[in-house]
Amino acid sequence: MFDGLKNIANLPGMIAKAREMQERVKVLQEELGHRQVTADAGGGMVTAIVNGRLELIKIRIDREKLIDPNDLEMLEDLTVAAVNAANHKATEMMREEMAKLASEMGLPPGMLPST
Repeated sequence: MFDGLKNIANLPGMIAKAREMQERVKVLQEELGHRQVTADAGGGMVTAIVNGRLELIKIRIDREKLIDPNDLEMLEDLTVAAVNAANHKATEMMREEMAKLASEMGLPPGMLPST
């Protein structure tokens, strides 16, 4: 019956650890928000730059590489593909950084949110 109460003495330490973890996640998320990831589509015809908050920062369209500048559908498709690729890279970056943080804190993989 009293087995569950054995860990109550650890409660202040657990709360302190949770606060530390929360603060470190917050700092990491802020840092990731300043990082930028770049991806392109169509062999560099369209390049998207996304930050660690998955916010689109910039789109670059290389006029010299566009086969037909009047083909808006192709340009739209390449833009979507570049943004999706950049978002994927940013998500992977966040996942890796959160996994590192969890490991540093002695937590099992997947214990911290990806963002």
